[in-house]
Amino acid sequence: MEAAKKAARVARSLADVAPCPAVNGGVFVFFVAVVTGAFVSACWMSASARVSSIAPVATSPMAQNATPRPEAAAAPRVPPRLSSVAATPTNQTPPATAHSAPPPREQAPGPAPGAEAAPDCPAYFRWIHEDLRPWRAAGITRDAVDGAARRYAPKFRVTVVAGRLYVARYGRCFQTRAEFTQWGILQLLRRYPGRVPDLDLMFDCQDLPVVLRAGDGQSPPLFRYCGSEATLDIAFPDWSFWGWPELNIKPWEALRREIKEGNARVNWTDRAPYAYWKGNPAVGAERRDLLRCNVSAKRDWNARIYAQDWGREVQAGFKESDLSRQCDHRYKIYIEGRGWSVSEKYILACDSVALMVRPRFHDFFSRGLAPLRHYWPVRDRGKCRSIKLAVDWGNAHADRAQEIGGNASRFVQEELTMDRVYDYMFHLLTEYAKLLRYEPAMPRGAGEVTVASMTRGRRGLQRKFMMDTVENGSGGSGGPCTLQQPFRPEELEALRRTREDVVKQVEEWEKR
Repeated sequence: MEAAKKAARVARSLADVAPCPAVNGGVFVFFVAVVTGAFVSACWMSASARVSSIAPVATSPMAQNATPRPEAAAAPRVPPRLSSVAATPTNQTPPATAHSAPPPREQAPGPAPGAEAAPDCPAYFRWIHEDLRPWRAAGITRDAVDGAARRYAPKFRVTVVAGRLYVARYGRCFQTRAEFTQWGILQLLRRYPGRVPDLDLMFDCQDLPVVLRAGDGQSPPLFRYCGSEATLDIAFPDWSFWGWPELNIKPWEALRREIKEGNARVNWTDRAPYAYWKGNPAVGAERRDLLRCNVSAKRDWNARIYAQDWGREVQAGFKESDLSRQCDHRYKIYIEGRGWSVSEKYILACDSVALMVRPRFHDFFSRGLAPLRHYWPVRDRGKCRSIKLAVDWGNAHADRAQEIGGNASRFVQEELTMDRVYDYMFHLLTEYAKLLRYEPAMPRGAGEVTVASMTRGRRGLQRKFMMDTVENGSGGSGGPCTLQQPFRPEELEALRRTREDVVKQVEEWEKR
């Protein structure tokens, strides 16, 4: 019945729009207080996936059969408590002095009179203010936006005028990154009709951020899927939230629920007591170095490493790449490839402990994660020893390890729903639009993007994923959440210091 209703809604939505051209040890007390703040990132399946089979990369004996479940290991010599570091609450509402935005060009319509107040957005939304800070004082001119095209060769330009979406294409993106990113923006406009202000921006779909931080205020704004401490690229939700058809990865809302159900099938204590990673080791030096951590006849670092051959997976019908069935180890490793990737949300969704090899990049939500609350930090140099310590500690302190895994899983299930993804997009684009010092207009060579234009001629999973994620204008649970004030300088410093102190504490444990 639900399927029939949804099909009817989709049919109506298609009928409502005119056709347009297609656009493309012992017992330790682990926590004294909740450690907040983290600057982390996420990655996994690199776009240029060309690897070998889903077979362990380990030397003999094979990884999956190498070592039986061990007896309880002696706990590493971990200090009885974390250093107590005062963390500034990230949801405080400080005065908006130096962080205030310039007078807005035009405010988007607010909620209807008498409507119930929307809940506060998750704390990580406050990074929107920081990402846009370089342009707060002077605003963003048309020359600045055009300058992004001249200097950084973005792949497409997004313009919204009177609630309609226009896209000018300047280059090709890998697979369907561009199409599903544009589809997501289109669905945002349908979800909150009349509320997204006019805007004009440049978007690049490559993995690595490129706008160097030197010269704040002079650098052109450029949107992409990740950023870093050294760059000014503005992080935006990646295409896979609406599906990745080439790899049979479902849209996020459906996959998130399936992973939650998968978690319930196997209790944490019944899972394999090792750290698990499966991915493409050919796309980055750090991943190739991770192979040394696999089990061998000479050494067991408590890691089980597998190579993923996406070409063979495609031919076999993706039988060995169901993400909802990859939560059967107590620990899962996250490691970057060439640059940014998409796997962090899938790893965190498992209530396994995420072992995060120190990342260089962040996506839009990962700065809301805290070490030793949502994940265990792993050194990039000496990662094998670091992984073994984490697994030994967790197996000896199952209650604390499960707490870390549970915190991460709850973060995903409560603060990274599609409602929140759309809200993040809404607030990011609204705050960005306030900084524009010109009236956006359809750029030369652009075409209008509609549901009809994007779905025309599409077949298989591409069309299915789009139809599964069509928005009907209901605004989700009643409207976007309420964006909180910017961080105060002292809050940012506390977050930075807290994260560094916790990571250093773990590194000290590894030396003992």
